[in-house]
Amino acid sequence: MTAALLAFAMAASAAGGDATVLARKVQAFYERTRDIEASFVQSYTYAAVGRTQTSRGTLRVQKPGKIRWDYLEPDRKTIVVNGTRLVQYEPEANQAYVDERFDASAMSAAVTFLLGKGDLAKEFELALEGEGRLGLTPRQPDARVEKIVLTVDAGGEVTATEVIDGSGNVNAIRFSRVRRNVGLPEEAFVLKLPKDVHRVKAP
Repeated sequence: MTAALLAFAMAASAAGGDATVLARKVQAFYERTRDIEASFVQSYTYAAVGRTQTSRGTLRVQKPGKIRWDYLEPDRKTIVVNGTRLVQYEPEANQAYVDERFDASAMSAAVTFLLGKGDLAKEFELALEGEGRLGLTPRQPDARVEKIVLTVDAGGEVTATEVIDGSGNVNAIRFSRVRRNVGLPEEAFVLKLPKDVHRVKAP
């Protein structure tokens, strides 16, 4: 092997190692996390039309298996996953979708890492996308996810996620005002629907 090839191989090996270290740091941070409360800004870019929709709201997470997204702008919407129950409620339209047998494994790893689930190194090819940016490419083909990029701070906390799906759509989320291990009540993940709510089929 020439000196140039050897240097390239060593650099590639070091980069892969750094990505593995960063993934372990993320994994460890969320394995030590019992619950999270944060604000978020979500920008979803539709590749086919080049249009981006921006939403804002709050996120709550509690182990095991509880996630709540409260969208405040541009339209109010609440999505709650509590074990095998998923509820999506749109108060302005007074309509809701309820799935009592929700398969949490269907959620993207861009979300499930918040619950400390899975093994990033086993499920993804890892790469550094710049300082503090961890690129994840699924080892098994997944139409929902072509690639994920996590922006990670020095302590292993993810401050932003970017998910690119098989159609080129980009779902980017930035987190702020993050509070961790605050003792969220379980009632926060119980969404009571109005009696006259209109039930709809899967969105």
